[in-house]
Amino acid sequence: MSAFVVALLGAESTGKTTLAQDIGQALAARGERVAVVGEYLREFCDREGRTPRIDEQRGIAAEQTRRIAAAAAGHDVVIADTSALMIAVYSDHVFGDLGLYDEALAAHARCQLTLLTALDLPWQADGHQRDGPHVREPVDAKVRAALARAALDCSVVFGQGPARLANALAAVERARRAPEDLPEARRWRWVCERCGDAECERHWLPPL
Repeated sequence: MSAFVVALLGAESTGKTTLAQDIGQALAARGERVAVVGEYLREFCDREGRTPRIDEQRGIAAEQTRRIAAAAAGHDVVIADTSALMIAVYSDHVFGDLGLYDEALAAHARCQLTLLTALDLPWQADGHQRDGPHVREPVDAKVRAALARAALDCSVVFGQGPARLANALAAVERARRAPEDLPEARRWRWVCERCGDAECERHWLPPL
């Protein structure tokens, strides 16, 4: 890939699609050659009127990867909503199928930055894709576990409305400024603005 690829991951109803579009528009307004790659799973569900079967998961993941690579060939920045890793996570969550992780993680490792959307937004129904608020925490945990297994870090994006976009853009700018020969160029952790702890998210999550 020749572009700087930002992949958005996150559980359902955490604002990935809106955030991806907003990041793309903000970067395009600065004169960047940017492409936003939509979520092929959403397109599949809308077209078929249902969620995919287990035997269809691999093809959906492959098409997401193909579209990201195609966009990267002709743009400076690609914002991907999402990567094949989310297909692997949902195949695991829904079907207990672990067979997509290796390919998905290999493809995801080619992205320069991972943005993980936090669980601080209220859950909203959205057609065929969403099972309910009860799936968000286990899916979030599976995403984090998969990234950890592959030693791929992420920036967790919190906030409402413009603040969420501002936090995401700050993550993008920080990652793009990092020297390419340093791990931080591709892998760096969000740091809590309220206490400076890289592992702290309690300040941003809604009360139980």
